[in-house]
Amino acid sequence: MPDNASPSAMGTILIAGASRGLGHALATEFVSRGWHVIGTIRDERRTPLHDLAQVHERFVRIETLDINEPGQIAALRTRLAGQALDMLFVNAGTTTQEEHVQIGTVSTDEFMRVMVTNALSPMRVIEALQDLVPAGGLIGAMSSGQGSIANNERGLREVYRGSKAALNMFMRSFAAREAGAPRALLLLAPGWIRTDLGGPDAPFTLEETVPLLADLMIAKRDRPGLQYLDRFGEPVPW
Repeated sequence: MPDNASPSAMGTILIAGASRGLGHALATEFVSRGWHVIGTIRDERRTPLHDLAQVHERFVRIETLDINEPGQIAALRTRLAGQALDMLFVNAGTTTQEEHVQIGTVSTDEFMRVMVTNALSPMRVIEALQDLVPAGGLIGAMSSGQGSIANNERGLREVYRGSKAALNMFMRSFAAREAGAPRALLLLAPGWIRTDLGGPDAPFTLEETVPLLADLMIAKRDRPGLQYLDRFGEPVPW
């Protein structure tokens, strides 16, 4: 996409958690399609998002946000006053290091870290910024197939699974408050992807996955209400 393209050609998406990995790849994909991207980073250290912004400075805006800090969420909302968002998507999250740790033995600190980062904080961002998304826009969050209660037949990664199931429930509650509203709501289960978070053994690459996710997010704007979908647009059992 040339930088002399019309700045208003497409829309504006805010991606919370766009410094690297899947979030950065989504930012890159949307910029390549002519979108303006507001991407958040957790601190001021240079990230791949800065490299993207350097190449496409008129299409990428970087904001600092630690989603676990309510004061920073409020400050971001103030800075975005008057900004319309065609999409608001919370990608930021974390995982657990030991997949075999059972819920009864996990430390309280680890439980709180994962649950706050993956379930509470994304909803705080959504609640704070939702009024910037118009009726025809999309509000979404990065969930996981491991957040499906119905599909949990193996256990493992119990705290992570619980955090994503909690995120799904909180989004269901948010959707219930939105009943009858025309906005599209999305919980996305992208699959196991080869990123720093997913690790080197993941079967899917960013290159083959991210265009599918972007297609899905764009198409979902025409379908109001909440859906929990995989990267192919197929429903994931709750």
